[in-house]
Amino acid sequence: MSSKPTSPSMFDAAILLPAIKDAFIKLNPRLLVRNPVIFVTEVVAALVTVLSLRDAFTGAGIGFSAQIAAWLWFTVLFATFAEAIAEGRGKAQAESLKRTKSDLKAKRMPSAAADLGNFQVVDATRLAIGDIVIVEAGDLIPGDGEVIEGVASVNESAITGESAPVIRESGGDRSAVTGGTQVLSDWIKVRITTQPGSSFIDRMIALVEGAERQKTPNEIALSILLSGMTLIFLIAVVTLWGLAGYSGTLLSITVLVALLVTLIPTTIGGLLSAIGIAGMDRLIRFNVVATSGRAVEAAGDVDTLLLDKTGTITFGNRMATEFLPVPGVSEQDLAEAVLLASLADETPEGRSIIALAQGEYGLTQPDLTCKAITTIAFAAQTRLSGIDIDGRSIRKGAVDAIVKFAGTTLEAAPAAFRQAVEKVARTGGTPLGVTDGSRVLGVVHLKDVVKPGIKERFAELRSMGIRTVMVTGDNPITAAAIASEAGVDDFLAEATPEEKLAYIRKEQTGGRLIAMCGDGTNDAPALAQADVGVAMQTGTQAAREAGNMVDLDSSPTKLIEIVGIGKQLLMTRGSLTTFSIANDVAKYFAIIPALFIATYPELGALNVMNLASPQSAILSAVIFNALIIVALIPLALKGVAYRPVGAAALLRRNLLVYGLGGLLVPFAGIKLIDLVVAALHLA
Repeated sequence: MSSKPTSPSMFDAAILLPAIKDAFIKLNPRLLVRNPVIFVTEVVAALVTVLSLRDAFTGAGIGFSAQIAAWLWFTVLFATFAEAIAEGRGKAQAESLKRTKSDLKAKRMPSAAADLGNFQVVDATRLAIGDIVIVEAGDLIPGDGEVIEGVASVNESAITGESAPVIRESGGDRSAVTGGTQVLSDWIKVRITTQPGSSFIDRMIALVEGAERQKTPNEIALSILLSGMTLIFLIAVVTLWGLAGYSGTLLSITVLVALLVTLIPTTIGGLLSAIGIAGMDRLIRFNVVATSGRAVEAAGDVDTLLLDKTGTITFGNRMATEFLPVPGVSEQDLAEAVLLASLADETPEGRSIIALAQGEYGLTQPDLTCKAITTIAFAAQTRLSGIDIDGRSIRKGAVDAIVKFAGTTLEAAPAAFRQAVEKVARTGGTPLGVTDGSRVLGVVHLKDVVKPGIKERFAELRSMGIRTVMVTGDNPITAAAIASEAGVDDFLAEATPEEKLAYIRKEQTGGRLIAMCGDGTNDAPALAQADVGVAMQTGTQAAREAGNMVDLDSSPTKLIEIVGIGKQLLMTRGSLTTFSIANDVAKYFAIIPALFIATYPELGALNVMNLASPQSAILSAVIFNALIIVALIPLALKGVAYRPVGAAALLRRNLLVYGLGGLLVPFAGIKLIDLVVAALHLA
């Protein structure tokens, strides 16, 4: 398991310092207008600031107006600063893909006839159509092209999603190669066939940049609520101005502004970003790093989970799971033979065969120091590996290559061998043949191994109302076998990046929120488009940067914890919204009497807090309005405990705890602040 990151990293100087700058940048009205409550607060803060400066130049004094302006700006800057911190963790997506592309190197050759060692290392971005590059074992292919010489085994899982390596060679229909894939064995000469800017990686960049995330239903609903309440109170304040003029009461604009800001739901408007940050921090405890608080919130409403198969549902590399001997050969003998044949096979499949032989059959690494032996490493040309020892020629590899080595054909091979090959193929696995000279010994079953416990976790997701869909580049037979074993609800086979993206967009058009788990470059567009994009830490850099969450444990069922935290975030926001609306009621008793008590002394009965003076009441309410945001941050960070209860029970609980609390707390808070304001003669 990955070591857990520490929460304080969110407040590193690398995040805090840019956030301070961004907090002021976000004061731009064109940016702040997306948050109607804070936008209105900024407008009136600017208005009161202008009025206080006017008073200063006219000699009328600026004390009261300046204090109101200062607390209003404090409220606005706190909200923008919190939002800046939340956004400071997510500066990725297409930029990462571009860095990946720019960091890729190529071994460019002067001509196709040049010797293998005659090359110049250049940036892949400098390659042009027609350039010849040499790509050796362990190298990444620097651009889309075609093989003109050589043959090699290529790992294309990061691009296609297909777990099995493929053979690429010159001529025929297996000569095309894709930039970003890795050569596993041997070498190939590749002629570049795409201009810079039109390769597969460039298409991924375009798809990622074109992806847009939906607003969640809760976001839309809350935005409408806050906008509506702001408009209502704006109309109410303007109406009060007219009423005051009609009754002969003189109300300053500063006082009316204070009334407006204390009545609109600034508390929840200022806490929204803090709640998102809290969701990200809680995810960190589960080894999930989120780059967006909105993504955490969206997780609470997810309907469908898409999971890439290779590296997400399965471990990624095919692994040996069983040995199937033909009649007359024991499993122990087959295990000993395949162990010897795999000694020079450095591929993940070869290492898994050795692990199975040693773990299940108790075999140990043979001592070959005193024997005349020749080991044959796996090669893409032969598709075999093996050993020559004591007059025996033991080989393992692709079935057609094995029967050819044995001097026979598949049709003439033992019936049990053919049946074992068919059995493995039907279950979506890969059969490897084993032979000792001309004697066929049996079959090794290679398969994508499903991560342990994943079926039970998917059942838990199903009980939460989340539908699971596996997407893979594998053929339908293999996909169906893995889907059945993993326990997903549906699967999408032979899926291209464009098809994954189209599937997500289609689901989103139907009003569903989509979560996507993936680990390959081919998953990057889907991770960017999904409402919740969870990339596996073991995946490619492009996938990690395209998603808005990274699972450091690479466990696809981590979405259970992510959904729980998302629902907790929604409940926290709902509770604080209830509190925010309720505490506005108490402010009526502070400000309304202060506004009209001179004209209507009877309103003094509403001054239940016995505030010192009208100006003290107004200033105390404004200060409380700003400080309550700071005071509620611990609750926003800790979150309201998630309980799987019905909407009616949740509403009753919110009204009892946060509704009643929102009514009572401001009475005490405003009174205490009024005592301080009066004692310091601030108003």
